Amino acid sequence: MRPGRERTRIVNGIGAWVLCAAGLMANAVAASELRGYVRDASTGQPIANAVVTAQGQISVTERQGAFVIEADTEQIQARAPGYRAMQQRWTGEDMVFDLSPFRPRAVYLSTFGVADASLRTAAERLVEQGAINALVIDAKGDRGQFSYPSPAGTDANAHTAVAVPTTGKLQSLVARWHERGVYLIARIVVFKDDPLAAAHPEWAVRRSSGEVWRDHEQSRWIDPSIGEAWSHYADIAEEVAQIGFDEIQLDYVRFPDAQGLVFSTDNTQANRRDAIHGFLRTIRKRLTPYNVFLSADVFGYVCWNRNDTGIGQQLEDLGDVVDYVSPMLYPSSFTWGISGLARPTDDPGQIVLRSLAQAQARTGWPGLRFRPWLQAFRDYAFDHRAFGPEELNAQMRAADAMRTDGWMLWNPRNQYPDVPLAIDAAAPSIDDRQ
Repeated sequence: MRPGRERTRIVNGIGAWVLCAAGLMANAVAASELRGYVRDASTGQPIANAVVTAQGQISVTERQGAFVIEADTEQIQARAPGYRAMQQRWTGEDMVFDLSPFRPRAVYLSTFGVADASLRTAAERLVEQGAINALVIDAKGDRGQFSYPSPAGTDANAHTAVAVPTTGKLQSLVARWHERGVYLIARIVVFKDDPLAAAHPEWAVRRSSGEVWRDHEQSRWIDPSIGEAWSHYADIAEEVAQIGFDEIQLDYVRFPDAQGLVFSTDNTQANRRDAIHGFLRTIRKRLTPYNVFLSADVFGYVCWNRNDTGIGQQLEDLGDVVDYVSPMLYPSSFTWGISGLARPTDDPGQIVLRSLAQAQARTGWPGLRFRPWLQAFRDYAFDHRAFGPEELNAQMRAADAMRTDGWMLWNPRNQYPDVPLAIDAAAPSIDDRQ
């Protein structure tokens, strides 16, 4: 080929490429600004502050439910507290997300509970009877054990815990429960983590003497202010999101409350709060592509205390980093009582009702931002009474009266024979005893 003709072809080729690229860029610009609305499927009303995600980008809806998001993708996701999350395909026009209202009513299954066929069956029977519509499953339990084969959890350089036997089928269980419409919450225990502290003693909480500290169960803890450990827990949260859970719930998101402990930063309230907030922000960012809800468990007294309760749990800090706050409102855990109620087991409903009222008044958040843990186990602090249908019903009615995003029942043995099949609809009122 003669040089002149070759040059002409090259120039023409460049010109064609430029024209093609210009067309692609025009299409990309047109397609990158995605617009739409998020509405309540039952009422048609707009949903403000819904989270819309696309290609790792985030948009929050304004008062009329509108969103604009910059992304070049066909898959758009939306979620809002009090609703089921959903995903839709972009059609090139303003799209509408009609989110379905949903309030989880759940029982808890530990790593051993989900591995035990009889305990699983009993929980599934409650679903069939209509008593519950959700399950809280330990993805990673109190002693570092997993309910699935976790790459992050079995990495010799990161963790030494292993999955509980027979639970390699967690993904198939999740699929089966989803077919039945069950909402699935994965509980991940974080800083109370003996196996990780064994693998990484440089991350462990220590005494002022320099030795590694252990709690009353002889478990070692990870220092929450060490950012390197955050990535490990983010890896686990991402694994669990990939399995298909609807929500990731973090427990033990706190500093230990023992005296004389040493952390990587000075043990001040400001440092504790910064560490917990930074950790939750890291987890939330990692979970952005998965459109899953994120929740955090807090002590019941956190609803009342104006400080961080000495453990980094400042209620007002949590609004921008989690979808739901789950206070553990077990009457037995209110060992100092509350104003006008020295023995909380005498009136379990008032503990739930008044604690949630305090939390909502302090934060200004609607009830939908809270989903409390309720007591479904025998009292250990006051009169040792069994918590049967009457006590459960009182707590459930109180949570419903405060318009929470449902409730969760905790029993460490995973046994729930006394769960009422129907809740007394009479709404309780707050007892303002002082």
